[in-house]
Amino acid sequence: MTRLTRRTPPMAPGIVHLGPGAFFRAFVAPYTADAVAAHGGDWGITAVSLQSPRARDQLGPQGGAYTSVTMGPEGEEARVIEVIQDVLVAPEDPHAVQQALVAPETKIVTLTITEKGYRVPDLSDDDWPRTAIGLLVTALGERWRLGRRPITILSCDNLPDNGAATKAACLALARRLDETFAQWVADNIRFPSCMVDRITPATTQADLDRLEAQLGYRDEALVLHEPFRQWVIEDNFAGPRPAWEAGGAQFVRSVGAHEAMKLRCLNGTHSALAYLGYLGGHEAISDAVADPVYAGLCRYLWDEEILPSLDPPEGEDLPAYTAALLGRYQNPAIRHRTWQIAMDGSQKLPQRILGTIADNLAAGRPIAGLALVVAGWMRYVGGVDEAGADIDVRDPMAAALRAAHTGDPVANLLTIEAVFEPALAGDARFRAAVATAYDTIVTHGARAAIEDLI
Repeated sequence: MTRLTRRTPPMAPGIVHLGPGAFFRAFVAPYTADAVAAHGGDWGITAVSLQSPRARDQLGPQGGAYTSVTMGPEGEEARVIEVIQDVLVAPEDPHAVQQALVAPETKIVTLTITEKGYRVPDLSDDDWPRTAIGLLVTALGERWRLGRRPITILSCDNLPDNGAATKAACLALARRLDETFAQWVADNIRFPSCMVDRITPATTQADLDRLEAQLGYRDEALVLHEPFRQWVIEDNFAGPRPAWEAGGAQFVRSVGAHEAMKLRCLNGTHSALAYLGYLGGHEAISDAVADPVYAGLCRYLWDEEILPSLDPPEGEDLPAYTAALLGRYQNPAIRHRTWQIAMDGSQKLPQRILGTIADNLAAGRPIAGLALVVAGWMRYVGGVDEAGADIDVRDPMAAALRAAHTGDPVANLLTIEAVFEPALAGDARFRAAVATAYDTIVTHGARAAIEDLI
């Protein structure tokens, strides 16, 4: 069978993207392709893999082209995306990455590097320039020295106020290098926040084989996603940008309310279904919400504990938004694995769940449902499921989390300040709610614990 190859001529690059994984290919690149199709412009993308050569090995033989497959209840629709012009691997050729970031034609750097990618490196570590923040700050320093025009750095990760988080990380490192340079970054580089939303399950070997038979070519970089997508972007750019609104992107003065809505409503219930659904034996999100008990959990969390914590974003109907979310979860074509969503929970839990709990405690609102989610995470990271089988816990703190299950797991885990703020961990109401929920899960199972709640 033939391999997919690029059909259109090369496009001048205007964007460098760090982290060319599945979400980037399902989201940022298609929006950019829509912008170029509608309004033109030199918006080719140089993609940079920060660790593995996998993306380069997949996309390189295809000239950067790949297939984006929309999976709806009514069927699949395939589209070839050709905005990626080159794929670099930072550990193999950091000089080429710096050249791309410093190039005069580069106007925007976009990021999908996950929560752990925003770590500010230690200058005593010889590898610090190869971290995401290290690469950015090193390139900004060279642009400053050469007198190049300022650029925009746009985080597309699920972080609260992701633009401010990116700016803070870059400035923290820049100040360690040169205070004058850091002031130039603060005054000239733009770090808009944005909210991104599109469910993108991991592509399996079976998906590759099935689509090869259907499409008549082999695409090792193929990506699958749901029909829905939403991109809300703070309108704060240092220079030109693609006409992303051609694909439906919304440009606003502040994304805070939209971001909180998505993090708490979607990501929060995704985590709930990931931990409690996995424990209950459900492989995928669609499997879990096909069970009325788990669908009822989502409705309970939204109505009783999440929506009361939110300020409605401009133009959004929150009950309608959550009703649409449940419909998206129920899409049988999307096999978004609970195990996949459960990854890196120690870094996701504070933004997705714990902030809502803290707000509800401060306002005197209920927390029993969200405490059950925390307890489900605690049970999950113990590494053994309800049938006694091992769980492959993927988390940067996996060893410490597993070790905490010696003795009193709830008390031990609540001492981990990287996950739990001391004020929250020390709140007697929170501790009691989590301990009760954990005991119920251990004694009766996750599904029965949900039934008790709702």
